[in-house]
Parts: sequence; C-alpha cells; structure tokens
Amino acid sequence: MTDDAGLAAQHQHQHQHQPQDHDQDPHANDAAPYGGGDPYADYRTGDFPFTELVDLADRRLGAAVIAANDEFFAERENLLVRERAVFDPEHFGHKGKIMDGWETRRRRGTDGADPFPAPGDHDWAIVRLGAPGVIRGIVVDTAHFRGNYPRRVSLQAAHVPGAPGPERLLADDVTWVELVPPTPVRGHAANGFAVDVERRFTHLRLCQHPDGGIARVRVHGEVVPDPEWLELLGTVDLVSVLNGGTYEDASDRFYSSPTQIILPGTSAKMDDGWENRRRRVRGTNDWVRFRLAARGAVRAVEIDTAYLKGNSAGWVALQGRDGATGEWFEILPRTRLQPDTFHRFALPAPAVATHVRLDAFPDGGIARMRLHGSLTEDGATALRARWTALTP
Repeated sequence: MTDDAGLAAQHQHQHQHQPQDHDQDPHANDAAPYGGGDPYADYRTGDFPFTELVDLADRRLGAAVIAANDEFFAERENLLVRERAVFDPEHFGHKGKIMDGWETRRRRGTDGADPFPAPGDHDWAIVRLGAPGVIRGIVVDTAHFRGNYPRRVSLQAAHVPGAPGPERLLADDVTWVELVPPTPVRGHAANGFAVDVERRFTHLRLCQHPDGGIARVRVHGEVVPDPEWLELLGTVDLVSVLNGGTYEDASDRFYSSPTQIILPGTSAKMDDGWENRRRRVRGTNDWVRFRLAARGAVRAVEIDTAYLKGNSAGWVALQGRDGATGEWFEILPRTRLQPDTFHRFALPAPAVATHVRLDAFPDGGIARMRLHGSLTEDGATALRARWTALTP
C-alpha cells in the first residue's frame, strides 16, 4: 500500500467512526453489547493532539465535581478518577447495574401519551477546575456505556473567582460560555472536542442530552495563574503546573507524561512521576524541557525520586535558558541521585531563566522537581498582561 493509499484508508477509517446524527439512525453510535473477554477490545478512541496538555480537571491539582442534578445509578465523582474506567459484568446493586462513571436515571415525558422527555431536557454536572486556565480540548469518555450513553453532550465554562459553591455557580448572573454545542457522541468511546475560546475559565459544566452515562471527562489546556497571588507569595515554585509551568518536549514518554514531574504534592506510587524506557545507546541520555510560569530567578532546586527504587535516574543535570532563543547555561552540574530519595540543592547564585532542561543519565525516573524562586519584574509584567487579556 502506498503512503497516499494508506492515508486515504486511515481517513476513511476515522470518518466511519465519527459520531452520526441520531435523527437519521437513533442507534448509529451504539457499541455492541458486551460479549465477554477484554471489555476494552472494541473500545473506540481517536488521536487528539491536545491531550499532551495538562488536564486542568486533574484531582491532583484540586479539581472536583461539586454538583450534579442527578446521579441515581453512578456517582458524579467518578468522572475525575485518574485511572480508566473498570467494568464488572456481575456487579449489581439495589438500584441496578453499578457502573464506574456518572450515570443518571432515564428521563420521562409528561404522561403516557407523551412518554419521551422534552427536547430541552438534559442532565448536568459542574466541575471545578483544579488549575484555572485556557481550555484547548475536552475528552468525554463513554467507556462501557454501550447503549446507555447520552444522545448528545454539550459543554460550557465560566469564570467565577474565589471558592464558589453550587448555589453561586447556578445563579442567574453567572455567564456560561458555550465551548461545545449539543453534539452526538459514540458509546464505549473516547469522544474528543477541540476548543478555540481564548478565555480563562475556573469551572466547566458537562451536560448530557437528555440523560445517560459518562465514564470520565478530561479537560486539557494551559494554566493561567493569578499574578497577584504569585507576587504576594514572593518565593514560588516557578515550574509548578499550578503556577503556570508546562512541559514542552521530552526524549521519551513511554511509561508516563513528563507533566507529572511538575505536579503539586508528592507522588503516591511509582507511575505517579516520569519514567522512560531503558536506554541502550551509549553517549545518549533522556531529557525533558519545561517552560517556566514566567521569567524568574531560581534560587533552589528539589528533585524527588520517591517510589523509584530500581529504576530512578542515576545522575541528573539542569540547564537554563533566558528567552526562547537564548543560549543554554548550567544551573545544576551532573549530580548523582539516590533512589526513593528527596534531594535539595541550594544554588550559589540565582539563575534567571524562562526555560529549563532536565537531563537524566543515562535514563530512569524522576517523581517530582521544584524550582524555588521569584518572578523578575518583566516576568511579572508579562504574566499580568496575559491574565488581563484572558480574564473577563
């Protein structure tokens, strides 16, 4: 098969698996009933480039599902569970089949003459983003909901400062911006939606029309921190996801995303960090490049290899760069690491940088990295300008 033919076949395959209009065939997006064996054998997924970005709704960042109008069959909190949904065909309770997701009861009409729900009827759940920011894409995962997934989903987002409760978020004066209009989804599938709205959001509303079940929701985007808060703190972790740090590129993502290196808190187990494959080519090493929250002066470095005992990096080095085209300079020379250990390094002088590169020799895992310092004056100015441009 030629490259052109292969691309054509791939395009046709993807087209055949796009959600169909339910008005033409109400069961076009159903998955086959579970027939035994691996329940993920017929799971339908797709290539969504935005999933490389941080999940703003990650529980490890402080996200939560704070309200839902209905969760009769399965609890709303399941939407943000980090692991993929589990299916047990024999697991039933007093209300029916127990599913690993959020599932509402079947909506009904007004009477027997009109048994179907009204066109506008829908169920909803509100997610507080753990790290407010610009949403670039959303995955609505209907794993194991084969014939009981929603006909359509829609997504809206809002910016409400502070720590609002459900009553505040449901008030009439809160503006919800439509990110995805009511759109068909497939059952037992990852349904991806790219978003192109240049706004900072704090909350997401997930709606299913008219009812049904959703296993997981992921909200990928770019963190936009509050510049006043960072300036008030003074010394902050300049590379933390919560403060707007992000990973740009890496030599290897085989076992896990390098984003996990800059998550808050400590790792809970071995896969809650960054681990690469075993490197076999002499003279090479693994590396990750990060962009800091803004231009800042790094004064201290922390590197943690927690839970990485036989597979931690042997040595690491840290370089910095001031500006997208600046020259790389040494922040931390090649330094021996201990497995399952928290390491602290005080720098002899502040290192002013916008980007850093962490090298692991020759390979191995890193659980967490912290770069403690403060924003430079121009870094704080740039951060305030971005905040102003993205915040209503």
